[in-house]
Amino acid sequence: MARAAKGSGGTRAPAYTPGYKTTVLSLLVVAYTFNFIDRTIISTIGQAIKVDLKLTDAQLGWLGGLSFALLYTALGIPIARLAERRSRVNIISVAIVVWSAFTALCGTATSYVQLLLFRVGVGVGEAGLSPPAHSLISDYFEPKKRATALSIYSLGIPLGTMFGAVAGGWIAQNVSWQAAFMIVGLPGVLVAIAIKLFVKEPPRGWSDRHVAEGEAETAAALGREASEAGAPTMPEPAAKVKPPSIMSVAKRLFGSWGMANMVAGITIASFAGYGVGAYVPPYFLRQFPADLNLATVGLYVGLVAGISNGAGTLLGGFLTDQAAKRGTRWYALVPAIGLILATPIYIFAYTRDSWQLAFMLLLIPGVLHYTYLGPTFGVVQNAMDVRMRATAVAVLFFVLNLIALGFGPPFAGMVIDALAGNAYTAAGGVGAFTAACPGGVGPADGTAAQDALCKFAMAKGTREGIVWNLLIYAWAGVHYLLAAITLPKDIIRARAAADAGDAAAAAEARA
Repeated sequence: MARAAKGSGGTRAPAYTPGYKTTVLSLLVVAYTFNFIDRTIISTIGQAIKVDLKLTDAQLGWLGGLSFALLYTALGIPIARLAERRSRVNIISVAIVVWSAFTALCGTATSYVQLLLFRVGVGVGEAGLSPPAHSLISDYFEPKKRATALSIYSLGIPLGTMFGAVAGGWIAQNVSWQAAFMIVGLPGVLVAIAIKLFVKEPPRGWSDRHVAEGEAETAAALGREASEAGAPTMPEPAAKVKPPSIMSVAKRLFGSWGMANMVAGITIASFAGYGVGAYVPPYFLRQFPADLNLATVGLYVGLVAGISNGAGTLLGGFLTDQAAKRGTRWYALVPAIGLILATPIYIFAYTRDSWQLAFMLLLIPGVLHYTYLGPTFGVVQNAMDVRMRATAVAVLFFVLNLIALGFGPPFAGMVIDALAGNAYTAAGGVGAFTAACPGGVGPADGTAAQDALCKFAMAKGTREGIVWNLLIYAWAGVHYLLAAITLPKDIIRARAAADAGDAAAAAEARA
């Protein structure tokens, strides 16, 4: 639990036990897991929605892409600015309730437009989690442990993907895709209550030893005893200090070669990840229709995501924190190596004619691929003043999610639609593919031969489209290699600026 250290003068520094910090991080992981369950379940049950509502893959991509990302990215920055001044715990709790309610409402949709609008609502709620959560984690965990802590938080991505795939696939197969939305959405409210009850709002910069030491030295210079038990005083509440401008945050984030390429790397890798990920369950259902159904695909996709992607997420943070002791260049080299090595293995897996072999092979590249999350988030947090951190995540996510989440799935869907159309024409199909094959299958009044041709073209286009999108991972890896060239110097300059900014904020609080 949190205990206030004894002292005189100033705001006392609370003492958070390791067990309490672990509890806080665990609750935030659970919140992020539900965040990704509600965000990505659309890919698991997408094939059922596509057939039921007679959609194209591009339309399916918009449901998982820009419809969600538009307000998610637009609201992220103002919510983060609020989080620099107000309770981050309250913001997170309200956000979880909002997105959980809209996810459940998706199950009431009876048309594409309704579902699209409810997905916008999910994005509105989810905008309130990660910026304040990253800021909280950075206040609880010191810089040398921050990449690992943020990697643990990022476990919500593979865990959410896993539980969403397993539960969503089973519910859609045995009940309906509408029920899947309702059942996975509502439990998030309990998570919001738990966070509100158990997570305390820490002082800004609590874990940053240089801030605490600076406050202690200032207190001593003013003739006040900093602490009676060796605990320094802490900065005044954030509401009394004006946070740096968004332009200052953007300059710190994009203003150097190393940082700009780190941002480019995570954005491009996420573009490919969201794009390919949206069509992995449909790929297996279309490629192996005689052997697999929604529940089975959900189970295997979920297990692969949970095991391999989860291992890669943890490994990335741990390896980077260890390797960074020899040089900060490794914050960029670990993701670069992982992404470049993962690309050919992914392509090999998605071109196998055995679904069992494909799933086994997919356990390997996920471990390599997901090493980029923790190091990138760690670098961003370490480079920022204590009152820039939530805004920095929001600005990063604005760029990342508008491009990657907003356009990754629809781009992949359009590529698949185009390649499926080519395959349909090459196989002797007559007319436009989308008109001749509504929902990717033959028309209700068509022949068995027409249905078989439609499904063949859809499966071939999906495989080829995924392969082309997988090449984007290697492109992202190149940006991380470019970042490594100047990253050590860039981080030194950023930390010097952050120290100066934190000192100025402390002086403003005292004034």
